[in-house]
Amino acid sequence: MSASIPGNRELPASQYDLGTYWGRVMHSANISDPRTLLVNAAGLEHAKSLLAGYKQGKIGEMNAELWNAKNIVDSTLHPDTGEPVFLPFRMSCFVLSNLVVTAGMLTPGLGTTGTLLWQITNQSLNVAINNANANKSTPLSVSKITQSYFLAVGASCSVALGLNALVPRLKKVTPATKIILSRLVPFAAVASAGALNVFLMRGEEIRQGIDVYPVLSESDKAKLAEEGKSESSVPSLGKSKKAATLAVSETALSRVLNSSPIMVIPPLILVRLQKQEWLKKNPRLTLPVNLGLILTTSLFALPLALAAFPQRQSVDASSLEKEFWDKGGENGKVVFNRGI
Repeated sequence: MSASIPGNRELPASQYDLGTYWGRVMHSANISDPRTLLVNAAGLEHAKSLLAGYKQGKIGEMNAELWNAKNIVDSTLHPDTGEPVFLPFRMSCFVLSNLVVTAGMLTPGLGTTGTLLWQITNQSLNVAINNANANKSTPLSVSKITQSYFLAVGASCSVALGLNALVPRLKKVTPATKIILSRLVPFAAVASAGALNVFLMRGEEIRQGIDVYPVLSESDKAKLAEEGKSESSVPSLGKSKKAATLAVSETALSRVLNSSPIMVIPPLILVRLQKQEWLKKNPRLTLPVNLGLILTTSLFALPLALAAFPQRQSVDASSLEKEFWDKGGENGKVVFNRGI
């Protein structure tokens, strides 16, 4: 993230107002823009050098080129480590990485083997994405990652297979309703296991806490600048378990908000389209139509879900453990990185 770039002049957090939901939607749309994946190593270094020029006072004001450079850096580098997130697990690749997996889970008429394989694949991808984008102030051990992975896989498979077995046995439901319910089984499995996956993969954060920092006033920022320091040099106030619980809970909810339209809208539309003559006469078009529906829904759903909560969360110090009550910054507030 841009905070890791040298210089004591702080970059604006965003060109949009992150205090509003729509501002965060626009910001999230930039971070999750798949076009940033086309930027190579040289392009990333160029973007970092432009931002360094601003932070070191060589460039006066933010402009379109600098905002583009910031989007590239923020969508590529992890906010805690400053290192590039492995490409398939970046938020800018989230839609593409999930496209094939989601299409597989939503394939009509999947048998037991197919259901198991796609749920396992989906949870494997979820584990990788959650681990790559988690708050790195509290790293997770390999044994914990492995344990969390198998628990998440077991949960998703159990829900999917259980509901697949239950739906056909419903007696007071019409055949048409059964078809719709069967298409929604993957949603129930993905939503429940997806939220569980976040809690399992980031459980160590809740057990140990995550770093919190004081919210700096303008005078604090000016003083740091005079001393030749940046905001990133401000030491942590300590680790808070309550902040971690809030961060992980919000991330889990955002995952459910993201999967809901993706796992519900395309299958319901496809059920209707499969009644159309043109698709009955051309069944080979079912797969590309399904992929198109999933892709379109995903592109709109992801920034809407990511924007549900701020990535840099500011709360009253008094809402955390007692040790932080008198350590808050401006207006008694502290801030922490929620992760994605």
